[in-house]
Formats: sequence, C-alpha cells, structure tokens
Amino acid sequence: MQDVHLSNWTETGGTNFLSRATHRAWLLSQATALLDFYRPNVLNPAGGFHVLDDDGGPLPAGSAQNGAERQLHDTTRMVHCFAMAKLWGQSGVDDVIDHGMDLLWTRHRDAAHGGYFWGVDDSGPTNPAKQAYGHAFVMLAAASAKAADHPDADRLLADVSEVLQARFWEESCGAAREEYSADWQVTSDYRGQNSNMHLTEALMAAYEVTGEQSYLGMAQRIAGLIVNRHARHQDWRIAEHFDRHWQVDREYAGNPVFRPRGITPGHALEWSRLLIQLWELGARQQAWLPDAAKRLFFNAIETGWNAQTGGFYYTLDWNNTPDQADRFWWPCAEGIAAAA
Repeated sequence: MQDVHLSNWTETGGTNFLSRATHRAWLLSQATALLDFYRPNVLNPAGGFHVLDDDGGPLPAGSAQNGAERQLHDTTRMVHCFAMAKLWGQSGVDDVIDHGMDLLWTRHRDAAHGGYFWGVDDSGPTNPAKQAYGHAFVMLAAASAKAADHPDADRLLADVSEVLQARFWEESCGAAREEYSADWQVTSDYRGQNSNMHLTEALMAAYEVTGEQSYLGMAQRIAGLIVNRHARHQDWRIAEHFDRHWQVDREYAGNPVFRPRGITPGHALEWSRLLIQLWELGARQQAWLPDAAKRLFFNAIETGWNAQTGGFYYTLDWNNTPDQADRFWWPCAEGIAAAA
C-alpha cells in the first residue's frame, strides 16, 4: 500500500483533509447518529436520564444497569453533549438540556450544605459524597449550557465556581483536593489527577464563555503541576495518584475502574489534547505546552497501543507492561482528538 501522509491528503486549494467539507459532513453525521440514538427514550419522567439498551430503549427500571440512582457525571455529560448539539444547529434538543439542568439544581445540588451530591434517586441523595470529579463536570455542564444560551446557566456556573474555589481549590498547590462527605468533612488525604484533568477541561470552557482570567489561570496551574512538574519527571507518563502533599504514590491501588493502579495511557492522550487547547487559549504564551503535548502523545502511542490487534490498554504498570489489558472505546476517541 502506498504510504499516505496527512500533510499530502489535500484537495484543490491546499486544504488539509480535516477541513474538507466531505470529511466534516461525515464527522457531523457520526455525532448526529449518537444523539439520535439517545434522543427518543433517554428522558426519565421522574428526573434525569435513563440508561439505554443496545437498541436505544430504556433498560428495565431497578435492574443492575438501570437502578433508581442518577449519578452526577451522567447528568452533567448529557447536558454538555446536547448543549454542544444545539451550538452546531441541532433542533429538538432544548428539552434534554432543560431536563438535566433541572435535576442538577433541584436534586443534585445540596441546598443545606452547598455542593453537589454524587448520586440521587426519586427520594433524595443515594450517595451524598462531594467529589471534585463530579463538580468539574457540573462546571462543564454550566459552561456548555451558557454557550447554548440556557437561562439557568449563569446561576449554576456561579454556584459551582464558588464551591470549587471555597471547598476544593488548594491555592498553595495549584490544584483541587479530592473529596468530602455531605457536610464537608474530610474523608481522605488522597489527591488525584483524573478529577484535576477534567477540572482543567471545565475551567477552560468557563473561561471561553466568560472571559474571566481566573479560570484560565487555574487551568494553567493544574497543567503545570500534573504535567510540567510530574509527568516530565516520570518519562512523560501521567501519574494518577498522589498523597496530600502532591507527591506521586506509585503503590496506590484503589478502585480498579475509577482509580486503577499504575498508568492510564488514555489520560496521556486526553492531556495531550487539553494542553494544545490551553496553549491556544493562553495566546500561545507558554512555550512548554505544545512540546509536552507531543511527548505525552507519542509516548502513549508507543507504550499503550496493542500493535497486534489494535486498541489502547486500559492501564500499564510502571514498567510499561499491560496491567489491565482490556481495551475501551474512550482512549481511542481521545487519541483521535489529540491526533487532530
């Protein structure tokens, strides 16, 4: 097969294939197909969103896969995705955004103590923990809703920004601490990069819709800590777990799904994309960002890709050997975005 380079894949006028009308139409069709899958049956009349089966129908209520609990990251990500759909001109999405925004404010939000519960059902909180990971997605949902001109977006963005600043942000470190109980009691000394990576994404979105420099400054500080300070000294691997002094904890073995031990190549790809975005938003002033993005990207490709059958390993150990060899869809999605 002839060797094909992206730089040579152009049409008349020298346009890179990423900007070709046919390619962009294909991308839009793929994104629209995802929305079309969810749109008919995703709204739960009792609030929030159903979990769907392979045919797009709601899984049976009370089943192991579709219990009564609605989790914060599910609610917020649905708001974000359908807000993005509205921005690119999709019709018939406002009720999905409204539905998610209502659940965030009326049930996920803790009216007594502030902050947002991780899990709620029809009666109240099922998991009242206050997590930086979930609050990052509340900020992303609020920023996306504001971009889509939702009337309640400013209220939500102001509220979650105050909570993140007052409760989670550690100014001395330039990053967010991880978790509290419902009444803001400290529940662990754990510090994690995953929540801070998603907070970086959310802070950039908030900066884009408000122009507030404080959001951009916080995002830059997190990136400086996680990548410029730590990944640089870990051979361009993203350390996932830290102690309360933000020292790398290589021995940490927590939840094998949400806090797996070792290295997650997909997160290096995700950071690669975020660093380029951060560089652009900061007027290309921080010269270390694009170089770090490239190093993270190529190291993840070299160490995390299964060259025999394809796909990225979920986790590696610190010797770059597959630890959890399962391969999920989301690192491929992050790899595509980072490559673009």
